[in-house]
Amino acid sequence: MCKILAIESSCDETAAAVVIDGVIVKSNVIASQLEIHRRYGGVFPEVASRQHILAISTVIQDALIEARTGWNELDAIAVTYGPGLVGSLLVGVNAAKGIALALDIPLIGINHLEGHLYSNWLKTDKNDPPPVKFPVLTLIVSGGHTELVLVHQHGEYEILGRTIDDAAGEAFDKVARMLEIGFPGGPAVQEAAKTGNPQAYDFPRAWLGNSFDFSFSGLKTAVLRTVQKYTKSNILQHPSMMAMGHQPQAPAKPRLVIPVADIAASFQMAVVDVLVSKAKAAADKYNVSEILLAGGVSANALLRNKMMAACGRPVRAPSLILCTDNAAMIGAAAYWHYKAGHFASWDLDVVTNLELESK
Repeated sequence: MCKILAIESSCDETAAAVVIDGVIVKSNVIASQLEIHRRYGGVFPEVASRQHILAISTVIQDALIEARTGWNELDAIAVTYGPGLVGSLLVGVNAAKGIALALDIPLIGINHLEGHLYSNWLKTDKNDPPPVKFPVLTLIVSGGHTELVLVHQHGEYEILGRTIDDAAGEAFDKVARMLEIGFPGGPAVQEAAKTGNPQAYDFPRAWLGNSFDFSFSGLKTAVLRTVQKYTKSNILQHPSMMAMGHQPQAPAKPRLVIPVADIAASFQMAVVDVLVSKAKAAADKYNVSEILLAGGVSANALLRNKMMAACGRPVRAPSLILCTDNAAMIGAAAYWHYKAGHFASWDLDVVTNLELESK
């Protein structure tokens, strides 16, 4: 039995978990900073790193208590070292290095994207699906990443496509900001879209030929222009300009009511159409046994439903708590590194733009 304490602090969640053999979650503690960052409409990096410093010790202790695990029972310490915010990553990495050094046990550095991928290996109830059969296709969709990854075996990854501009989650956040419906954007857009017509607006889909890459910048711009049609109005001329001889403009017209639900639903459908179509095409081309969803946007109900309906093969996604950033997924990925003897040295440093590569 391999018992790993995992730490995740790549963005705005301070998390720690104890995971056994890469599948059994003994504890999964998350200290969210959501309410703090909501006022900014996004994550404020400096604030995030300071909150990690305040929370890290308590979160780790709580994870051990919840798992009923003592320090001497741990076999390794795992930690996210990239990609992510530099200040946030440093808090987790330094905490992990200190614990591993004090306990004289292996330190395992984990790519955050690999963690999301392995969230599908974690058991969450008695009716879990059978073990994953390789090769599988994983669609990682989060705030900063949209990638199609062909997984040949544990640790053997082939990147088939990735975003060339905005990631899907980033587009959700920006559209939610345009519509003034809250942060984070994914849940806000999904909620607003419930009463909307997904065919109300024919927003563009960037297919990029036969490529498996993604682009959501054009879609985001199309939504912005649509919103602006409802918000633009004439402005009364300033008195000082009138004194200089300028003629006043007509009184400003009242703003039209923005059809938030229809715009949200149409935008959401455009994103999901592209994600599902490209995932299906890649799955067919490489004849994978199943498709795995991972990352924060994988919690989207429309994405899950359309993927399951369209792809003609098993589709699995993590439980909702495992879609967003958490440490259990880091512990799941770390188990396979532990088995292969892939340990980090004491000079492990953070890599903010770390890419997913085969080991």
